[in-house]
Amino acid sequence: MVTEVTFSQPVTTREQLREIIAEPNELAVRKQISVIDEHCRAFIERSPFLFLATSDAQGNCDVSPKGDAAGFVQIVDENTIVIPDRPGNNRLDSLQNIIDNPHAAALFIIPGAEWTLRVNGRATIIRDEDVLERSAVNGKRPALGIAIDVEEAFLHCPKCMLRSKLWEHDGWQHKDDLSFAEIARDHVKLQHVPVEVVQNALDKDVETLY
Repeated sequence: MVTEVTFSQPVTTREQLREIIAEPNELAVRKQISVIDEHCRAFIERSPFLFLATSDAQGNCDVSPKGDAAGFVQIVDENTIVIPDRPGNNRLDSLQNIIDNPHAAALFIIPGAEWTLRVNGRATIIRDEDVLERSAVNGKRPALGIAIDVEEAFLHCPKCMLRSKLWEHDGWQHKDDLSFAEIARDHVKLQHVPVEVVQNALDKDVETLY
């Protein structure tokens, strides 16, 4: 039985928020632009990883990681970027959300950089062969792409990176402390299957990247 947690002091209005948190300074407001300028282009061209946020018509949210060689996101022009849809688990969470609700947001990351780039806009699922051909790797063209018509773009300050010490190797957790095969097995309720069998299946799955 799930126990519902009730909080005693929820913040439910914008006015309440601003009673607690001050208004942003002028620079924080003015840094937002509506195009991919030369600085945004330079950042995207150096980024091998992003998080894509979408939601369905009911507002149920999803964040999906996307990664490839730096520059894998096409900059079609100052108003449009295209994210190739590489092979995955075929759940299509992001793509189905985009069909229901075109609003999407991308957070670009450059390893070692403490600043990130946020790009918000309206997404469209595309299958234009000439566009997707430019995203081909090893002769394999993605079946689909996600085009975003840019409405907002701005750098996000580095405080979260500094607090988390994300790029400081000495603070990294030991990934060997976690068995992702065991987690996957237990989450799909296949406890009778040996962990080694699940691990072999996971290893085989990642052999196909494109």
